[in-house]
Amino acid sequence: MKLYLLSLGAGLLVGIIYSLLQVRSPAPPLVALVGLLGILLGEQVIPVSKQLLKGAGFSSACSQTRATEHVLGELPGRHAAKAPDGADRA
Repeated sequence: MKLYLLSLGAGLLVGIIYSLLQVRSPAPPLVALVGLLGILLGEQVIPVSKQLLKGAGFSSACSQTRATEHVLGELPGRHAAKAPDGADRA
């Protein structure tokens, strides 16, 4: 949750600076967010497709490639899974 608050704080700070400089953000917020979502999903097309071609189901392919974790990030209230050696996954 701390990461989300820091991100919000950084965004607010940038917004304040933009306001003081009397400039608009470079892209409308919704367009920018949809574009970022497209980038995240696009990064997963090839790895998931490879798993699907090997005969895995969609859910299994997403699991094996950790696509959901990449797109959604660590959600609030969840703890990073531990690797077998006890180190946190990147």
